[in-house]
Amino acid sequence: MSRCYIPEGYVQVLDAYQTQRAIEHIKSAFQRELCAALNLKRVSAPLFVASDSGLNDNLSGKERPVSFDVPALDGAHAEVVHSLAKWKRLALLRYGFTMGNGLYTDMNAIRRDEELDNIHSIYVDQWDWEKVITREARNIDFLKLMVKAIVHAMCATEEQLQVHFPQLQHKLCREVTFVTAQQLCELYPDLTPEQRENEFTKIHKTVFVIGIGDRLSDGRPHGTRAPDYDDWSLNGDLLFWNDVLGRALELSSMGIRVDEAAMDYQLHAADCDDRRELPFHKMLLSGELPLTAGGGIGQSRLCMLLMGCAHIGEVQSGIWDEETKRICAEAGVRLL
Repeated sequence: MSRCYIPEGYVQVLDAYQTQRAIEHIKSAFQRELCAALNLKRVSAPLFVASDSGLNDNLSGKERPVSFDVPALDGAHAEVVHSLAKWKRLALLRYGFTMGNGLYTDMNAIRRDEELDNIHSIYVDQWDWEKVITREARNIDFLKLMVKAIVHAMCATEEQLQVHFPQLQHKLCREVTFVTAQQLCELYPDLTPEQRENEFTKIHKTVFVIGIGDRLSDGRPHGTRAPDYDDWSLNGDLLFWNDVLGRALELSSMGIRVDEAAMDYQLHAADCDDRRELPFHKMLLSGELPLTAGGGIGQSRLCMLLMGCAHIGEVQSGIWDEETKRICAEAGVRLL
C-alpha cells in the first residue's frame, strides 16, 4: 500500500526547467555557506567499501546493504555505503586534517529496505561532513554552536534562492529550539517519537532533538542509532516544520562522535561487542583516530523544503511503486 500523500490543492510552484535550475542553485549556494560556517574542504568519497572493513553505517542493524563480489580482488566482497559516518573519521586522519578543520563530500547511497513515502526513497543524497575537535569541545554547548551554524547556512541559501525565484515564499525560522529526547518523552508520554517531533516542531518551527540512541525513561530509545559513530548523549536530529505536508521534516542527523569510553559503552549496550575486532573499531578503541564531530544533511530534502515540494520525487530521479505514480499523476505532480 502506498504511503504517498499529496495535499488537496497542492500546485508545483516551479516548472520542470525552473526546478532543475533551482536544485543547481541550492546545491551550489549551500555548499559555499556550509564550508564557510564550519571551515570545511571538499574531498572525494567512496560509493562502496570493503564488507570486512567495519566502515559501512549499519543504521539500525536491520537494513541490508547492497553487496557484490569483486573477482579482481579474489572474490572479496564490497558494500554500497549506507552513509559515510565512519569513513569520514578515518579520512580526516589519512588526509592530515588538523584541529578545527574538516571535510565535506557528496554522499550517494542506496538503502534497499527503505519504506517509500513523500520524504523517503531508496536513493539517498547527502552532504556528509566531519571536522576535528578537541576533547574539551565534546559537550552540548559546542554541539549547539554547530547546529546554529548549519541553520544559518540553510537560511542564507534560502535568501539567495528567492532572489532568483521570488515566487518561492517559504521562510525558514532562524531561531533553533533545543530539546532533549527525554524532555519530549515527558512532554508527550502517550505519543510515538515521530508524533512527539511533529507536535513540538509545529509550535517551534526549527528544532534540534538531543540524545538519540539510548533508552529513555519509558524504556525505549527516541530513535535507533548505530553504536559506533555518534555519542548517544551528544547527538541529535535537526527538524523544520514543513507547511506543505503539515509535519516535521528531518534535514540532518549529526553529533559529536564517540570517544573510546562512549564506544565501549555503546557497543555493549547495543549487543555489538563482536565489532571490537573490526579494523575501524580497533583503531578507535586504541585512541588512534582523531576526536571529531560530523553529520549528514539531506540534499533532496533541503531542496524539497526550500522549493515547497510535496514529494521527494519532485527533486530527485528515482523509481516508485505504481500507486505512488498514480496518486501523483492524478494530483498533477511531476516526478523526475
